[in-house]
Amino acid sequence: MSRIVSVAPALPEYVYSQREITAELAPLISSVPARRTVLERLHAASGISRRHTALPLERYRELGTFRETNDLFIEVATDLGERAISAALAEAGLGPADVDFIMFTSVTGISAPSVDAFLVSRLGLRPDVKRLPSFGLGCVGGAAGIARVNDYLAGHPTEVGVLLSVELCSLTLQRDDETMANFVATGLFGDGAAAVVLVGDERAERGIQILDTRSSFYPDTTEVIGWNVGHTGFEIVLTPGVAEVIERHFPDEVTAFLADNTLTIADVDAWIAHPGGPKILDAFAQSLDLDPSVFAVSWETLDRVGNLSSAAVLHVLAATIAEGRRGTGLLFALGPGVSAEFVLLELP
Repeated sequence: MSRIVSVAPALPEYVYSQREITAELAPLISSVPARRTVLERLHAASGISRRHTALPLERYRELGTFRETNDLFIEVATDLGERAISAALAEAGLGPADVDFIMFTSVTGISAPSVDAFLVSRLGLRPDVKRLPSFGLGCVGGAAGIARVNDYLAGHPTEVGVLLSVELCSLTLQRDDETMANFVATGLFGDGAAAVVLVGDERAERGIQILDTRSSFYPDTTEVIGWNVGHTGFEIVLTPGVAEVIERHFPDEVTAFLADNTLTIADVDAWIAHPGGPKILDAFAQSLDLDPSVFAVSWETLDRVGNLSSAAVLHVLAATIAEGRRGTGLLFALGPGVSAEFVLLELP
């Protein structure tokens, strides 16, 4: 199996406290004082202290059409992606010409050519680099991206693969949307990116060993989380059913996956969970009968940057590595579908 050589988070330069963001967005979303009180309460209960934004906060008052916001996505995502990949390659001791395969994942903007195509010339990637852009995986995209790059490297063990995730959730802002889903989402999601460099098992670079991966799709859950795409852009679909899916499926799913690798829940030394929100992290702990403290890195990441959709679990992975954690790690995330991805790691 392949190895993760480096993980490089990247964040936009603009950062604000949760209170500042709430004060700016609340009047844009609702003019009804009682409804704004509900929004403010939900934002305050998000478990988040601050978030980064693609634009200065005052710019969100004048965001225009979907076309305009999507053009901003392409511009900012390309800049942020360049920073993330450059940092990850530098940390790995590799250069752009070493990259054989790049996967790009995002669910907060669209383009053709995709953002990874713009980065070929900007970064100096080889013209024969193989590219795989992905849209629609949502919050599961970071975990799925690691698994899919690993799949590629299994067949190309002498090569180098890069995963890039960029999510600019703030650019999906829906004005005058007084749904509870929009209230929650505007207080939960942040902007950020991450790049991961992986190498095939015949390469010399050392890193985190990928031991196994698993994908799961849960039937009859397509309406639980996702987007409705309308004339104003991406309208959030977010229901309490996410926690219910976790409680129903996760204990058996995790137990079976670990058992296939002759492991049990007690053998996991590092839990690298997608920080989807307080209810999601609580559901992970309750369903697996774990002390909430095992997800401390995920809670800290949520507090510091919010839920970065597909990039969030990669930020948790980077923080776990920075802590010097060793032993068996289980990285996992959920996304629209509802789908789940699991990656079993050996942290050296």
